[in-house]
Amino acid sequence: MSRIGRLPVNLPAGVTVTVAPDNTVSVKGPLGTLSLKVDSDIKVEVGTHKDIRTEQEIPAVLVSRPTNQPRHRSMHGLYRALINNMVVGVSKGYEIKQELVGVGFKAEVKGNILEMSLGYSHDTYLMLPPEVTATAVTEKKGNPIVTLKSIDKQLIGQVAAKIRSLRKPEPYKGKGIKFVGETIRRKAGKSAGAK
Repeated sequence: MSRIGRLPVNLPAGVTVTVAPDNTVSVKGPLGTLSLKVDSDIKVEVGTHKDIRTEQEIPAVLVSRPTNQPRHRSMHGLYRALINNMVVGVSKGYEIKQELVGVGFKAEVKGNILEMSLGYSHDTYLMLPPEVTATAVTEKKGNPIVTLKSIDKQLIGQVAAKIRSLRKPEPYKGKGIKFVGETIRRKAGKSAGAK
C-alpha cells in the first residue's frame, strides 16, 4: 500500500467534503470552496477513523485503490495529497513571501496587477489571478517583500515561480527575487591580481 495514500485526511471543524457520482471531490471550508476531478478507478469516501491519541472517532476522507498496478499505485498517493492540500487550503490557506534584493528594486500592488521595478529600463507588470491576493511592503532600510495568499496550493506556487522567473537571483551579489528564507549559493568573484 502507498504510505501516503493509506493515511486518512482528517477534516477540521467547519470543513465538509462531498463526492459526486462522477468522482468529483468538492471541499468547502471557511475560506472558500475547491473541487477536483478524481480518476474513476480511485475510490474516495468520506467516513470516520479512530484517532490513536484520543481514541475518538473523527471525520476523515479515505482514499483507496482497486489493484496494485503501477498506474493505480502512482495515483493513490497523488490524489490523497491533492485532497489534503485542498482541505488545508480551505481551512488555513497558503502564504508565500518573496523578497526583492537589489538597489532600487520596488514592488506595488494596484488591484490585481503587481507592478515591479527590477533594475531593467522598464517596469514589469504581472496580472494576478482572482484567486490570489498580493500585498507589497517596503520596510525602512529593508528589501521590498511581496506576500501572496490563496487557498489553491498549486496556483499560488505557479504564480510565485512566475514572479521569481522575472529576475532570478544571481550567484555573485545575490540580486534578484528570492523566497524569504531561501539561501542562494554564492560564488566568489574574480579576485584582483590572481595569477
